Amino acid sequence: MPNESLPVIALGSDHAGFPLKECLGRALREAGHAVLDLGTHTPDRVDYPDYAHAVARAVESGQARFGVLVCGSGVGISIAANRHPGIRCVLASEPLTATLSRAHNDANVLALGGRLTGEDMALAILRAFLAGTYEGGRHDGRLAKLTPAS
Repeated sequence: MPNESLPVIALGSDHAGFPLKECLGRALREAGHAVLDLGTHTPDRVDYPDYAHAVARAVESGQARFGVLVCGSGVGISIAANRHPGIRCVLASEPLTATLSRAHNDANVLALGGRLTGEDMALAILRAFLAGTYEGGRHDGRLAKLTPAS
């Protein structure tokens, strides 16, 4: 049963990220998070932008507090997510990057490479990402510069 005090996490992956997405989803549920699994739901070939956009929309709308995306390398899916103005997606290959992305960049989506990151490392990265907090202060002005002028 989800713990309502924990943030909702939106998950998405392509076929290459599917096995790792499933592992992360299980771990999140076991930790008490409500998980919004936006697919893919099979290892059949699909296009990563479709899932990046779905997760980005869920985070932008407030349906989920954070998103987690997985494709083969993590690169393509992070690029697609970062096309959304309200998304700050970090591609992390170790926990320190995940921690700093939350502290300095207020990252709200984590991307991982399913073909490059083992389950134990991916879980450590995910834990670091979720445990991180935004420091604000000197970082606020930098974040403001990431928002396109209207």
